[in-house]
Amino acid sequence: MIVETKGLRKRYNHVWALDGLDLFVQEGEIFGLLGPNGSGKTTTILVLLGLTEPTAGTARVCGYDPVREPLAVKRVVGYLPEKVGFYEELSAWENLRLLTRLNGIPEPEARKRIEEALEQVGLREVAHRPVSTYSHGMRRRLGIADVLVKKPRLAILDEPTSGIDPEGAMETLDLIKRLRDEGGMTVILSSHLLYQVQRICDRVGVLHRGKMVAEGRISELIGQGQGYWALVEGATAALRARLDSEEWTLSVEDLGEGRLRVTLEEGAQPKLFRVVAEEGGVITELRPKVRTLEDIYLQYFQE
Repeated sequence: MIVETKGLRKRYNHVWALDGLDLFVQEGEIFGLLGPNGSGKTTTILVLLGLTEPTAGTARVCGYDPVREPLAVKRVVGYLPEKVGFYEELSAWENLRLLTRLNGIPEPEARKRIEEALEQVGLREVAHRPVSTYSHGMRRRLGIADVLVKKPRLAILDEPTSGIDPEGAMETLDLIKRLRDEGGMTVILSSHLLYQVQRICDRVGVLHRGKMVAEGRISELIGQGQGYWALVEGATAALRARLDSEEWTLSVEDLGEGRLRVTLEEGAQPKLFRVVAEEGGVITELRPKVRTLEDIYLQYFQE
């Protein structure tokens, strides 16, 4: 287990930002950390990086204790914050070279890593331009290069596609997948963009008020309690009333002209066929109701 927290708690004044958080991230996976503002995502990241101490509980990152061994953690973890800063008057190449010096990477190896990182994020041709001339999207890609030059075992990326156009966002997500698939890097991805998380993450954890309220593989989470929806034609008022009264119908939507969209529980298909046939209707379509990650998310936060 590359990341493990047990009973992690963090209090700011009288507010618990984390309240008994248990988090487990396996080596080589892309883990999505989800939650609205105030759910504890940022505090979790700060604790893992050794930038703030927990009030209670324990954490291990790559085998190190962030509280007692923060420098060891920083050597093996790369971090892309939501708002990343660079020396504006320096070029991308010079900013990365400064980072390699701070991390004690020897000159020949540093040059090789910088060239590789800039190539991977698509900034090699503009590597010697001042960062002050970069667009927001270019700065985000430079932030990822900043992570890559360290060749970390774990990369923590906070909103990595923030402010990037759709095409650039997809390229960034593909890059993150390649880092895992080809380089074996473990990634914790914190994002509000659920469709992006669903696209590349192996597992997700949903934080709510400092607690992990849902965790697992996306396929498992969205597969729970799917149910079915059916399109019924030739529906009479009697059929509509009967479907409304059945316990196994979750919703009945009138589409007009004798057409109904019925959402029903898992396993209730035979009951639906019987009721519709008895009332003279016809089922023209029956499909599984596939949930998305957004459905899981809203289950906890749409109040």
